[in-house]
Amino acid sequence: MEAGTRSFVGLGIRSSLALPGWIVALSFLGVGSLARDVGHPIGAAILSTVAIWAAPAQLILYGSLAGGGLVTAAALAVALSAIRLLPMTLAIWPYLRRPGQSLLTQLGLAHFIAATVWIDSMRRLPGLPPEGRIPYFVGFGATCLSLSIVATALGYLLVGALPLPFAAGLLCLTPIYFTVSMMGGARTAGDWAAIGLGLGLVPIAAAVVGRDYDLLATGLVGGASAYLIDRQARRRERAAG
Repeated sequence: MEAGTRSFVGLGIRSSLALPGWIVALSFLGVGSLARDVGHPIGAAILSTVAIWAAPAQLILYGSLAGGGLVTAAALAVALSAIRLLPMTLAIWPYLRRPGQSLLTQLGLAHFIAATVWIDSMRRLPGLPPEGRIPYFVGFGATCLSLSIVATALGYLLVGALPLPFAAGLLCLTPIYFTVSMMGGARTAGDWAAIGLGLGLVPIAAAVVGRDYDLLATGLVGGASAYLIDRQARRRERAAG
């Protein structure tokens, strides 16, 4: 590995260890605990983090298994839950795709995409030289994943030692961090509109369409409205310029 590449990998590792990687990892304590509750061995719990690496999807998996659901149905539910990462992947891909890049490399990079990794990368990658973006991304993502694996194992071994409210609260750290990071990185009218509408429309959507479809309705209405607001703001800026 060249010295320049190592420096960008090291930068990604340090950025992850500064705070984001620990925030991600803490949510996986609950995943390990739940895996043990449903009777999975520790190896299976760790493998679920390596293969899925999405605490909400893993909660769907173990919740379904705990309720006596079919493995195929649980797998389908996990796969469908991963669709939420598709817009993130499409948004970040222009910074990660390189000429001559193999499909295997692209799949490997895509596996690192999670909410925390995405929000940090969208802030950092545009300011990095093209040759440093993938090394930084891999260093950051691999560190977050490694910490999550360790936390899954710890959660498995510490099951019963963590009070239930505390374990449940750990799962909320990632969305809280994600929301705060988005607010810190918001620059345009569309950014702030998306955040404000996302927070404000959830209770309205829950009352109108019910809790089964409130997030879907909020995403469709709020996302489309934020896009139109951002588009109109850009038009006014161009006209003024």
